[in-house]
Amino acid sequence: MLETPAILYLFELLTSRLATVRSAPDRGDVAEKIVIVGVFVALAILVGAIITHAVHTDATNIAKQISGAP
Repeated sequence: MLETPAILYLFELLTSRLATVRSAPDRGDVAEKIVIVGVFVALAILVGAIITHAVHTDATNIAKQISGAP
């Protein structure tokens, strides 16, 4: 008999919290945020690749200049 009021209380608590979550104004923005974060990650990778290429090219040119120095 003691378990029934506790279970009913937990059920009511869960129901009220679910109702609160469902009525939240920012519900459903997860997919949009994931796409935005994905775009930023792709841009960061692209910028990193460009910087790496530029540094590698400059290092190669410097190495060629040093090896060709009199």
